[in-house]
Parts: sequence; C-alpha cells; structure tokens
Amino acid sequence: MNPMKIIKVEKITLNIGAGKDEPKLKKGIKLITELVGKAPVQTISKKRIPNWGLRQGLPIGCKLTLRGEEATSMLKRMLKAKENILKESQFDNRGNLAFGIPEYIDIPGAKYNPEIGIMGLEVTITLTRPGYSIKRRKVKPKTIGKHHIITKQEAIDFMKENYEVKIGED
Repeated sequence: MNPMKIIKVEKITLNIGAGKDEPKLKKGIKLITELVGKAPVQTISKKRIPNWGLRQGLPIGCKLTLRGEEATSMLKRMLKAKENILKESQFDNRGNLAFGIPEYIDIPGAKYNPEIGIMGLEVTITLTRPGYSIKRRKVKPKTIGKHHIITKQEAIDFMKENYEVKIGED
C-alpha cells in the first residue's frame, strides 16, 4: 500500500455544550477533568442570539483536544461506551466522525460523581493522512487533492479494521 494513503487518528475532541447554564458548565468542566486528567478550555459565544438568551463573550461550553497515544486510548474507551456500534450518518464526507455519549457512567473507568449527576458529552474524531499539513502551513497553503481526501467509506473501513466498529442502522 502507498504510505501516503495510510489513515491515522489526528485528534479527538471532547465537547460539552451548556448554553447559558453556568452550573451545567462547571459540572462539564469537572467531568472532562475527571475523565482525562486535564482541564478543558471554555468555549465563548461569538454572536448575540436574543432568542436563546446569549450575548457575545458569554461562556457556553467546554472542550478538550487529545492527540497521539492519549487520543487512541481515549477513543477505545469512548467506543466501548457506545458498544463499538456507530451509524453511517455519524461520518462526514471528509473522513471525520462524531457521536454523543448520553451518560458518562457508560464510559469504562468512569465512576458516578453525585456533584456532577448524569451528564453526556460529544466526541469528535478527526482522521488524517500524510500530506494533510499543506492546508495548514503558513507559506503557500494549498487545498488537498480530490484523490487524497479521506472519503466516508474509507473512514468507515478504517474504523472497522482498527477499532472493530460495527456500523448499525440509521
């Protein structure tokens, strides 16, 4: 196989959206810190949305990005919480996937904390290939060629081979 076509996990992002509910945001920060052992960053609203009661600069959630060995070990734990079953609709056309975990106590190794209660989180997985850095470099950034982009089917096959994921019904 061509070494430039090898797919790997670039990063995993754990995300909890709280809206304007500040106690929920504090619980979300505590949850991610307990799961991973690192403090997440707060996400700040960029727009004013009066119907939702949001204004610019208000903290509305928290997220944490994991890379490397931490990311692969956390991915295995998160997939076990979903019983290694994902839906085809959870994959996008660029080789990324996202799924939600409704209750954190389903994650292996996570213990129930009465201060947090029952809470869920969103997991986003970004896949990459060698050569993807050309779109992020400072000098002469380029777009990735259409034959080098990770397709939805390639991402599904990668997850099946490397993480024993089963694709369920939508």
